[in-house]
Amino acid sequence: MIDEQVKQILREYIDGRVINKTYDVFIVWSCKTLQNRKWLLGTTLDDHYYELTYNGDKDEMYIDDYVKVNNLLVNNPFESQTSNRYESI
Repeated sequence: MIDEQVKQILREYIDGRVINKTYDVFIVWSCKTLQNRKWLLGTTLDDHYYELTYNGDKDEMYIDDYVKVNNLLVNNPFESQTSNRYESI
C-alpha cells in the first residue's frame, strides 16, 4: 500500500515537468529504519533515478532526482589496482 503511494508521489512530481508522456514507475529498493523510510525508484521515461526519503520525525518526504552520467565496468575490483581497470559499457 505505502509503496503504491510513493510511486504516486513520484508520478505527480514527474507529471509536473513532463507533458503527455506514458511511462511506468518501479521501485528498485526500499528500506525502513525505525520511523524513517527510503525508496530508490526508476521509470521507463528517461535515465533519471529517484530517491524518496521519508522523515518520520517531521512527517516530511524529500525527493532527490539523479541523472545517470556513466556506467563503467570495474575489472578485478578487489585486487591491487591495475591499468585499464575501468571500461565503458
